[in-house]
Amino acid sequence: MDSLFDSAAEEAHKSQEPLAVRMRPRGLDEVIGQRHLLGSGTPLRRLVESEAPMSLFLWGPPGTGKTTLAYVVSNATKRRFVEVSAVSAGVKDVRAAIDQARRDLGMTGRQTVLFVDEVHRFNKAQQDALLPAVENRWVTFIGATTENPFFSVISPLLSRSLLLTLEPLSEDDIRAVLERAVTDPRGLDGRVTLRADALDQLVRLAGGDARRSLTYLEAAALLADDVTVEVVEKAADKAAVRYDRQGDQHYDVISAFIKSMRGSDADAAVHYLARMVEAGEDPRFIARRIVIFASEDVGMADPSCLQVAVAAAQAVEFIGLPEGRINLTQAVIHCALAPKSNAVVKAIGAASDDVRRGLIGQVPGHLRDAHYPGAAKLGHGKGYKYPHDFEHGLVRQDYVPEELRDRRYYEPTSHGAEARFGERWSKIRGFLRGEGDPTGA
Repeated sequence: MDSLFDSAAEEAHKSQEPLAVRMRPRGLDEVIGQRHLLGSGTPLRRLVESEAPMSLFLWGPPGTGKTTLAYVVSNATKRRFVEVSAVSAGVKDVRAAIDQARRDLGMTGRQTVLFVDEVHRFNKAQQDALLPAVENRWVTFIGATTENPFFSVISPLLSRSLLLTLEPLSEDDIRAVLERAVTDPRGLDGRVTLRADALDQLVRLAGGDARRSLTYLEAAALLADDVTVEVVEKAADKAAVRYDRQGDQHYDVISAFIKSMRGSDADAAVHYLARMVEAGEDPRFIARRIVIFASEDVGMADPSCLQVAVAAAQAVEFIGLPEGRINLTQAVIHCALAPKSNAVVKAIGAASDDVRRGLIGQVPGHLRDAHYPGAAKLGHGKGYKYPHDFEHGLVRQDYVPEELRDRRYYEPTSHGAEARFGERWSKIRGFLRGEGDPTGA
């Protein structure tokens, strides 16, 4: 009787668990995404198939399955699963978990998976407390982090562990997660109907985060049995952004985004940025467009614009969304307010046109490579003047083929910093072409 009561109580408890917890895969074959980690012969497969303890770090964006993989490893290997949150746990908690794992190992032979979520939040002393357990293999240690472990984890702990990098889930992955949750007995068990456009909206809102997608689905299912876009809007408290990443909306919004930055309207540019981010546009795509813009539409008028754009792109790769949108916004505002010049793109365009038309000419002999045997006999490099040996670091000699002496590619504007670069280039060009004095250049 007690057994029946305990079983019923356990089922009742499970029914109260969040949908994301109930839908957690029970084995590696149920895991969606992360195919590069789950194939035959991969370290994760070997860990599951082996009885030997091992330590590893799972590094990836939120909602990509770090906790899930740790749980699956524990479940598949019949090891006790102990979860410690680095947000609330201290050294005392870590040592208590390790001591219990040692007792279990000594008394029953049962191994323990010690999972530390957000391990990057542990300070050095807390991470040091993990070292004995990792070195002596008292536990299978799995640390989850959204931050680069090379910056946030102590070297002794990292060097004794395997590092696995998780990739953001694709739209197809998120779609599969949601469709399974609707039909699976552990999930909604077919009690709700999820409309196709509502499914698309949930995929967009997820932003590659499976946990977030299931949370929104669960909230929507509590509001109605027939889950429509309107129901999803209410559940997520977000209006559906009409945005098809493969259709006109995608091209119209990115076009308006670029043209707003070009027109120096920072408010409009930030608006279109927000529309793309909220619609689930790939932030790396947005970052690439900003980097291109920095050279194509700003160029030498503000050379720091490219540095800011590249830094924002790297930040997006490093921290992901939602925080990465702040870095994108900074770059967008910088680009929008920077003085504008298209002289850089015009320069390479004009030079490329000449090359395509066959206006190339021979590389002057004194500029040719003179390092290989026999080059001197051919006269390569003969007469080359090393600019650093001359005043101002300039010396008059031909750099372009004779056929291109009068061609002009870089035509600076007078906008922003380019005015200064333009003045310098004018003096240098004149001197190199046999006109003027390099003094002050």
